[in-house]
Amino acid sequence: MPDVLEPGLTVVLVGTAPSRISAAARAYYANPTNKFWWVLHEVGLTPRQLEPREYPLLPGFGIGLTDVAKRHSGVDAALPSGAWRPLELRAKVARYAPRLVAFTSKRGASEVLGVATGRLPYGPQPEPLEGAEVWVLPSTSPLGHTHFQLEPWRALAARVATLRAAG
Repeated sequence: MPDVLEPGLTVVLVGTAPSRISAAARAYYANPTNKFWWVLHEVGLTPRQLEPREYPLLPGFGIGLTDVAKRHSGVDAALPSGAWRPLELRAKVARYAPRLVAFTSKRGASEVLGVATGRLPYGPQPEPLEGAEVWVLPSTSPLGHTHFQLEPWRALAARVATLRAAG
């Protein structure tokens, strides 16, 4: 999956790795039971619910996409230990300088931030990442539906709106 990154983004949403369905479709969050696109619209980050194939439109809304394990696909638990590339992610964040970096799962955040998933609360984190404010969000994956919470996504959208209003 190609990165959706450019300078001046308000937020970059960081996944772990594309699912096998997304990799086959060549589109982010393409599993029809993944809540990602619904959530973006529901919380007001996009003006309408986009289709997975429309992911290249996101920079027009100030949103970027990337993954921590770019060279792999599948569920987090099945990824090999060498799949995680936290230094590559840090370099991307330094290069593109988004205002916020929001991990769409605790596992991805844990691999980059070096904090155990059990010690990562949802919401804003105390330390920046290459100058960007860091957030951790509940996964929209079908595997996490029983633990999904919309409120951290709403809080992120409110923060994004505040940053956009401030210029």
